Amino acid sequence: MSARLAVIGAGIVLSGDMDRPIVPDADTIVCDNGVITAVGPREELADEIASADQVLDANGCTVAPGLIDSHCHVVLGDYTPRQKTVDFLASYVHGGITSVISPGEIHAPGRPHDAIGVKALAIAARACFENFRPGGMRVHAGAVVLEPTLQPADFADLQQAGVHLAKFGFGRYEDPSDGVPQVRWAQEHGITVMCHSGGASIPGSKPITPDHLLELAPDVCGHVNGGPTSLPDSGVDLIIEQTSMALQLVQAGNLRSAVRIACKALDEGRFHRVVIGSDTPTGTGVMPLGVIKTVAELASFSGIDPALLWAAASGNNARTWGLSSGFLRVGSDADLVIMDAPWGSTADDALGALRIGDIPGISAVVSAGTVRALLSRNTPRAARLTTATPSIAHLDGAH
Repeated sequence: MSARLAVIGAGIVLSGDMDRPIVPDADTIVCDNGVITAVGPREELADEIASADQVLDANGCTVAPGLIDSHCHVVLGDYTPRQKTVDFLASYVHGGITSVISPGEIHAPGRPHDAIGVKALAIAARACFENFRPGGMRVHAGAVVLEPTLQPADFADLQQAGVHLAKFGFGRYEDPSDGVPQVRWAQEHGITVMCHSGGASIPGSKPITPDHLLELAPDVCGHVNGGPTSLPDSGVDLIIEQTSMALQLVQAGNLRSAVRIACKALDEGRFHRVVIGSDTPTGTGVMPLGVIKTVAELASFSGIDPALLWAAASGNNARTWGLSSGFLRVGSDADLVIMDAPWGSTADDALGALRIGDIPGISAVVSAGTVRALLSRNTPRAARLTTATPSIAHLDGAH
């Protein structure tokens, strides 16, 4: 028998879909066995609510799809060698992040560069995180770091092993342009390629210019607003105007550039290409609120509808990487966040808080249809709290 979760009493329901970012007339979400099965008004879903094993009352708060961090530096386990921090992924869940995407396990100590070692690391990381959900989040790991040692047969091996992510920018290439064959072979084998852009971020990486990006033609322009050093505006405009790459905006980048890119993309009808990530943990540190902070900053400085920006951090990411989460709609993974304006804010709800640059208070996080947190330990306290029936003793009062 499947477990049923019902979330009722939503004041606003965000869809994660930039084409219709708010679900009209909806205040209830029903989830069965980790999948959303209904979204609509409470009176139409009374039978489903009555038969639910768990009911969360949002008490007028905003319900949204869980955030997807499209640039999170995982390695193996819930540990980051770069910052020597444990349990950081479980902490990110308390920032509303229910999924993360690895840009390559590049911080692994002694990372290999030979073809066998490169493949082995990607395959092992993917397999490990298939069996491990820190804090309940889904980790899309095992992004192969492209190296000149990789040949077409190696990409066939990776595809057969289920590897579907790749990162370019940290391999031992004399010139980034030399990586074109590996990028193409990866794409030919169904692997989504993210490329470093801008200045070098750590020893072992090289600056990658707009000309390099045009030649490499990856699927995703990683941290197009800088990681941490931004490309020049003229180069960014080339990427926006002359390619179809996803435009990744990150917290660990240049905020001025991020605001400019988001506005330009929206004005020119290219906002579907905007995706959001944190690009942490890096030298910037461990940032559980990295993605929601980026949404708040972009909303307050750009004037873009925060519901649209939330979609860039959820549904747009899901579309770009072919994920089954990121939307509050029937058939999507039951990953969601309940949030409100924080105590002391002049805003009345979560969207109002984001609009003025306040980080909302998260009062519940659900992934795979299971309640993972009540009262985030990382955001400010929400003005209105979620109540659970029956109560969840190990989560009640936790912070």
